[in-house]
Amino acid sequence: MSRFASAAFAAAVFAIAAQAAPMKIGSKAPEFSGLETADGKSASLADFKDKDVLVICITCNHCPVAKAYQDRIIQFAKKYGEDSKVGLVAINVNNMEEDRLPKMKEVAKEKGFTFPYAYDPTQKIARQLGATRTPEFFVFDKERKLVYTGALDDSMNPGKVTKHYLVDAVEAALKGEAPKAQTTRPEGCPIQFDRRSASGQ
Repeated sequence: MSRFASAAFAAAVFAIAAQAAPMKIGSKAPEFSGLETADGKSASLADFKDKDVLVICITCNHCPVAKAYQDRIIQFAKKYGEDSKVGLVAINVNNMEEDRLPKMKEVAKEKGFTFPYAYDPTQKIARQLGATRTPEFFVFDKERKLVYTGALDDSMNPGKVTKHYLVDAVEAALKGEAPKAQTTRPEGCPIQFDRRSASGQ
């Protein structure tokens, strides 16, 4: 095996190892606190203690799929609004230059985000959730137990959407019911896990 091939293979193995196993339905939401947000504030799990349902969206700036879903995430936030019983936080864990906080601020301002867009350079939250793609959604009920994980809907093309997984899961959780679809496959760009975050440094 060539030196280049060996390095590529090692990188691929490491990328897989850096990811945690997918979070199981019924698992408790991971604790997070003090994540800096694009609006100059911070985001913590405790901020949503008054919400009956919490949606965590792992997303980023650079991914074409994440970009394609930005407007739909905004629509979702507007549908439920700040005064509803549904909380939403978007979290970016990629550490590429175009995904860091300065660029996040530009995107949030340009798109008019009305929800927290937080940055976790340690990538801890993604590994705790078992997230692998951007965007990827996690719905937690009032007891902060996972009831749904996966895609927002069934097509990157908004004109071809036939199933609204995220909204259906949220509506079921608000009624205290289990969603019909508890897991779906997220379509998007792989999260760029790095060695430093995986070692906890």
